[in-house]
Amino acid sequence: MKLKYFDDTDTLYIEFRDSDIAESRDLDENTTLDLDSKGDVCAITFEHASQRTDVRHLALEGIAA
Repeated sequence: MKLKYFDDTDTLYIEFRDSDIAESRDLDENTTLDLDSKGDVCAITFEHASQRTDVRHLALEGIAA
């Protein structure tokens, strides 16, 4: 899983899996969901991220499998 924040565009990109994107769906005018060919979620993009998320504070928490 990768998180990327682009300060110049205030965009947060969260990649859940490294897979080819078959389809992108707009959830609203500032949120896009990327899906693979099976319909599984690969990534999500948040525009205006600093206004919509707490992008300045990142915490990583491990969960035992």
